[in-house]
Amino acid sequence: MDSDEIMGSGPHQPDIPEDLDEKYPNRPHNRGPTLPFHDLYINLFNPLNEVKKKPAGPAPVRRKLGPHGKSAAGLNPYERRRDVIERFISRWRKDVGDDIYPAFRLILPDKDRDRPMYGIKEKIIGKMLVKIMKINKESEDGYNLMHWKLPGQGATARMAGDFAGRCFDVLSKRPMRTDPGDMTIDEVNEKLDKLSAASKEDEQLPIMKEFYMRMNPEELLWLIRIILRQMKVGATERTLFNVWHPDAESLYSISSSLRRVCWELHDPNIRLEGEERGITVMQCFQPQLAQFQMHSFEKIISRMKPTEDDNVFWIEEKLDGERMQLHMTPDDSVEGGRRFGFWSRKAKEYTYLYGNGIYDENGALTRHLKDAFVDGVQSIILDGEMITWNPEQDAIVPFGTLKTAALSEQRNPFSNGPRPVFRIFDILYLNGRDLTKYTLRDRRNALQKTIRSVHRRFEIHPYQEATTTAEIETALRTVVAEASEGLVLKNPRSPYRLNERHDDWMKVKPEYMTEFGESLDLVIIGGYYGSGHRGGHLSSFLCGLRVDETSRGSEPESMKCWSFCKVGGGFTAADYQEIRHNTDSKWKEWDIKKPPTEYIELAGGDAQIERPDMWIKPSDSVVLCVKAASVAASPTFRMGLTLRFPRFKKLRKDKDWKSALSVQGFLDLKSNAEQEHKEKEFSVDNSRKKRAKRTTKKPMAVAGYDQNVNLQDLGPSGHVFDGLNFFIMSESTVPEKKTKPQLEHLVKTNGGKVFQTKAAAADMICVSERRTVKVASLQKSGDQNIIRPSWLLDCLKQNEKDAGLPDFLLPFEPKHMFFTMEDKEEEIAANVDKYMDSYARDINVDELKEIFNQMNKNQDQPNSPLDPTTIQRIESQIQDKVNAGYTAPRGWLFRDLTFFFYTRPDESNGDEQTRKHIRLRLAQNTARFAGAQSAASLKDSGITHIVIDTESSFSVDLPSVRKSLAENLGKKLPHIMKKDSKFGDDKKLS
Repeated sequence: MDSDEIMGSGPHQPDIPEDLDEKYPNRPHNRGPTLPFHDLYINLFNPLNEVKKKPAGPAPVRRKLGPHGKSAAGLNPYERRRDVIERFISRWRKDVGDDIYPAFRLILPDKDRDRPMYGIKEKIIGKMLVKIMKINKESEDGYNLMHWKLPGQGATARMAGDFAGRCFDVLSKRPMRTDPGDMTIDEVNEKLDKLSAASKEDEQLPIMKEFYMRMNPEELLWLIRIILRQMKVGATERTLFNVWHPDAESLYSISSSLRRVCWELHDPNIRLEGEERGITVMQCFQPQLAQFQMHSFEKIISRMKPTEDDNVFWIEEKLDGERMQLHMTPDDSVEGGRRFGFWSRKAKEYTYLYGNGIYDENGALTRHLKDAFVDGVQSIILDGEMITWNPEQDAIVPFGTLKTAALSEQRNPFSNGPRPVFRIFDILYLNGRDLTKYTLRDRRNALQKTIRSVHRRFEIHPYQEATTTAEIETALRTVVAEASEGLVLKNPRSPYRLNERHDDWMKVKPEYMTEFGESLDLVIIGGYYGSGHRGGHLSSFLCGLRVDETSRGSEPESMKCWSFCKVGGGFTAADYQEIRHNTDSKWKEWDIKKPPTEYIELAGGDAQIERPDMWIKPSDSVVLCVKAASVAASPTFRMGLTLRFPRFKKLRKDKDWKSALSVQGFLDLKSNAEQEHKEKEFSVDNSRKKRAKRTTKKPMAVAGYDQNVNLQDLGPSGHVFDGLNFFIMSESTVPEKKTKPQLEHLVKTNGGKVFQTKAAAADMICVSERRTVKVASLQKSGDQNIIRPSWLLDCLKQNEKDAGLPDFLLPFEPKHMFFTMEDKEEEIAANVDKYMDSYARDINVDELKEIFNQMNKNQDQPNSPLDPTTIQRIESQIQDKVNAGYTAPRGWLFRDLTFFFYTRPDESNGDEQTRKHIRLRLAQNTARFAGAQSAASLKDSGITHIVIDTESSFSVDLPSVRKSLAENLGKKLPHIMKKDSKFGDDKKLS
């Protein structure tokens, strides 16, 4: 839209395009021209800043009363700010009219979504001012403008870090006018619209020159802040909105439109109706945000106001992408009958990138959403995160590649390269109904019934229900181990709160935790100047790894370091002072044409990625102890790897650059850490409040690592898992608790190989008992069984019991399966009977009780014996195992044998007869369990063994027994055994 169409040419009232005129039929009209631009800083910006600087003093004589009946000078700071704003707005209404939109566009430039971004930053403005004022860029003033973050030269040094302030100092020396200019607010808006539309310097320069010619230095200072959208006026938009209209903040939250706030709420006596307070499809809203949390997990949970009946909270993985809202509405003008809209958290529209319809050829996402909504869904608003997914790695790509992936997807929608994926975690509008007042639990239920997930394109973000702090700790360990962003804890009983940070959503990031990540000693090789209150000083540092150019253990011959990470968090004023004290006069300015490659190697070669403002020789520098959550790949640093969430912990005065961490030393640490992942306790990091001094250095700490745990004691070793590949995705909680590293150790010590991705090897056995993101991904694919960790433990226990026999794997049982492929369900079910009793392993007491319970439940149901065909199939499977070399199961030990239990009446007392009866019954049951047949009489044919109870009171005359048997059975005699004999041992009687 052309700026002339928006602003018009008349001084009193801009012409409004016809579509906006129809959209806002009751828009206000101004009676007179807008106020001069200088009125903004004289009567609004400067007075607001004065409130911030000075405490309230005694009321001057004849001072106008404020809104609360007090003199304006006697009000508290908040009331004084309101008084300044109210007086400005009152003057506008009186002298101009009810349309304050032109002024609010300049007062709140960062909230004006109707004006595109200028694409102009400090460096470009500095270059243009140098040209406009015709000064040498190498002069003191030219240098100060082009290097605004540096301390500067002369009097301008005090403005380091404040670009607009530095411009004011330079402009004040050579102004075109000293008195306020004559440009009106309308004229400034018109020129700014043209500036935002200009894309080249030769288009931008004349506009900036006109501003310079018609404004004094103070006006230009505020103009530059408006262009940079960095106002710093001492009052928030909330205060301005509340003074303008009691419903202004609410309307902005649901619309993100400054124009609507000004045009629809121009009369403070007319309030929004109930329906007007809700979100509307195709109107971008301000989303709910997660609260930063620095308290204990117990306090986090208590703030979500649990009840005795409902103390559940939800745990979601915090995704490393861009917050995005999706709108869909019926529209016959769009092919497919549905129109889509996408907006970011800051109300930037991305429909051009992700698509406006199902058949939009430029839609990186919408072309895949034809079947993503159930029948009956007409209009909808979804809240979620747009992430980049790498199909080859089946993993999220770190933030920063989203737009590139979307553009690539536009060109080739079915490639196997990185692609945008929309992860949905909330639904806020459905078929004309605003759902924000419903609880999160109700909204999630509606979401599940409304959306059909499109694999790796359009998915519902999973969550985990929890009630204890231990579950938060476990989840946090998992996301850190997977180099994820962190967690978001949510209250399922809460409504959706537009444009708020509230305790109902709390984020827990790894950098908020202590003893949870690597602690490394790095040497400073560069520094970056800060802005604002850190202006004029190095506020963040480039840290490097020493390059080993000699053999291990000898003195390094070179001081060269590779760039590794940038650290700017965790420093106190005392820390900065100590670093300055130890490096004073040793810093050198970075020269792009002559980089110090002898000492420092950056990424990107000649591109010099992440080049610092200043650099220092490693031998002149200091060593920092840096803590981070994890290590991640990064093309930004020469090492190719960097630290995620690095934070300064302390200055290592006991170390110099020669003893700082080297490239090879870091790689060794990384390799060891990956091999020795163990569980480790951690606590909330309160270092941002007051960091306690440490007297000793802690060793490198890695998520899940505990030096007090001896992995060798965690289980047996053997060859049960020889030749098998495992991908273990979660810990074990039943039948016993074992961490993921402990399970991996058990697999390795019993012959198996462990990998960290499914695609790393063939015939992978995937193990988990918890639905993590990776597990959910495998489950949705449907082509991979997921085994519970209990199967690993059962295999090891069974082989321990059968010590001395060849190692063997248990077949999978239903209880072992977290997810079963459809074509494997029948095969796995056949490994247990109808009461879930295993055919292949010994069960424990608890399992036996559960089997009895199942039998009791089925007592009233008609018996359904196994089909003979099924029995034959099971027997055939077992026989195949035996033929292949496996030991026959105990239930087949006496298979094809027939036993007769020999006894005769005697004169023993009643108790002895009872014991004798019990002994024989136990022997008979044992034989039956092992597959033997039982003969009722010596005259029965086929008897292979006769069992005699040698513990009875009568003596056995073996010759007479054999003679008796010969008469009844013929020539071939069966074996005669003691009752307690083992089959085939030396306890046979004959």
